[in-house]
Amino acid sequence: MTSLVVAEHDNRILADATARTITAARALGQPVEVLVAGHGCQAVADAAAGLDGVDTVLLCDDPLYAHPLAEPFAALILSLAERWDAVLAPATSHGKAVLPRVAALLDVPQISEITKVLAPDTFERPVYAGSVMATVKAPAGKLAITVRPTAFAAAGAAPAPAPILSLPAGPDPGLSAFAGETLSQAAGPELTSSKVVVAGGRGLGTADNFQLLAHIAGRLNAAVGASRAAVDAGFAANDCQIGQTGKVVAPELYIALGISGALQHLCGIKDAKTIVAINKDDEAPIFQVADLGLVADLFQVLPEIDAELARRGYN
Repeated sequence: MTSLVVAEHDNRILADATARTITAARALGQPVEVLVAGHGCQAVADAAAGLDGVDTVLLCDDPLYAHPLAEPFAALILSLAERWDAVLAPATSHGKAVLPRVAALLDVPQISEITKVLAPDTFERPVYAGSVMATVKAPAGKLAITVRPTAFAAAGAAPAPAPILSLPAGPDPGLSAFAGETLSQAAGPELTSSKVVVAGGRGLGTADNFQLLAHIAGRLNAAVGASRAAVDAGFAANDCQIGQTGKVVAPELYIALGISGALQHLCGIKDAKTIVAINKDDEAPIFQVADLGLVADLFQVLPEIDAELARRGYN
């Protein structure tokens, strides 16, 4: 089975989610090709070529793809679709915008957010906010698949780089145009790829108290996350939200501070390796999934944690 992975990038850096999607594509079989469409993105193509399991990188460097508009990307993939049995993309905002369009244009069903490849036509994916894992079998024909990156390991370095082939730009449907963008300024690592995440909930009480959490995250070089309740209360920005309606994370260490553990939040942290929870409510659902739990007042514990981290040299 020949697979295409649609690379996610910012024209400079290849996203970690692409390396994880390549692992999923390899489980379908070889060969695996990677499509890098962008503008001034040769460095991204070089990075993709250096990943294990990549047979060919297809580079389409054109101003049409300077910004990740779904319609031109979908049209490009469709113009080349005959060469692949499956098209895969990370289940990110870009992947979720492009792949449904590709599936519709190919007149095939999309398989969304797979977490495991059981066979070339059979997959595992979460349903009901992640409380149930469904096994789905695709009908005969081409496959359009989005991949939950946190469920797969990232592809490692290849012994030798794959060849890079240049492609001409595809058709421009003219259905959308780039108007502008506002980039959020994150103080720490990116939330979905960080090895340590410190997240706060409504229990922190105010946005000012949320800064106590950010200070500890800074000492640990951790990303800052938040529950939906904290975001709705205005304690944290929308892009910090973790859960069914936010981001899915899979860090080595997840520290939940003042988070009760609603189902929609738990489905966003289920792949975390170690979960530490601190909450004054000993019946909070978060303790049912936590590896380590502490029933305590956050405002007493947080200064103690901060002082201990400082004593141990975490600056």
